[in-house]
Amino acid sequence: MEKMEIQRLFQQHYAKMLRVARTFLYDEQESQDVVSDIFAHLLRGQTVLQAGTEEGYLLTSVRNQCLKRLRHEELRRRMEDVAVEPDSTEPCDERLTDIDEFVATHLSPQEQRIFRLRFADGYRYDEIAASEGISRVAVWKHLSHVLNLIRNHFKQ
Repeated sequence: MEKMEIQRLFQQHYAKMLRVARTFLYDEQESQDVVSDIFAHLLRGQTVLQAGTEEGYLLTSVRNQCLKRLRHEELRRRMEDVAVEPDSTEPCDERLTDIDEFVATHLSPQEQRIFRLRFADGYRYDEIAASEGISRVAVWKHLSHVLNLIRNHFKQ
C-alpha cells in the first residue's frame, strides 16, 4: 500500500477510529496508541486492502486491538492477584524468585528466551517470532506449554 493512500485513509478515518478505541479503553493516550499502531502496521506494507473494505478493516482492527489490550491488562491484573494473595504469607518477591528458578531449571534455552521476551520485556508474539526466527504459532505453542508447566508445578 502506498504512503499517499495510507495518508488518505488516516485523514478520512482517524477520528472515527479514535472514537471506537475510546469507547473500549476510556483512555485517550491508549486509544491514540492503538490507532497509531494500526497505521504503523499499514506503513510496513504487510497488508493489502481492497477498495470498499478499508473502513470495515480499520474499525475491526481497532476493536480487535482494544480487546487484545484489555485482555492483556486483565491477565496482568490476575497475575498480580495470584502473586499477592491476601491470605498468603509468602511475599511476592519470593514467588517471583520461585518462578525464575523454575524457568531456569525446567525450560529449554529457547523457551526461557521466549518466556522472558514475552513476560519480562513485554514483546509481542510477532516481535518474538522475528527475533527467534520462528512463526507466531510456534511462539504461542511455546508459551502455552511453558505456562501449563508453571501452573502444574505451582498447583502442587
